[in-house]
Amino acid sequence: MPGEQSTEQAAAPTETDALKHKLAESLMGVIGAPDDQDVACAADDVLRDLDARLARQAGAA
Repeated sequence: MPGEQSTEQAAAPTETDALKHKLAESLMGVIGAPDDQDVACAADDVLRDLDARLARQAGAA
């Protein structure tokens, strides 16, 4: 019905918010250890995950 969301769609914003929070934490880690390649790679992975999720949401809209 119009205005109703499936369980999967309703859970998506929560997962997106969790990724946003994880990205913020990862970026603070990069600021704290700017020369640490592993920290930078971990932040990059989170950013790519968030980007993919937002692209899927935009495509579904």
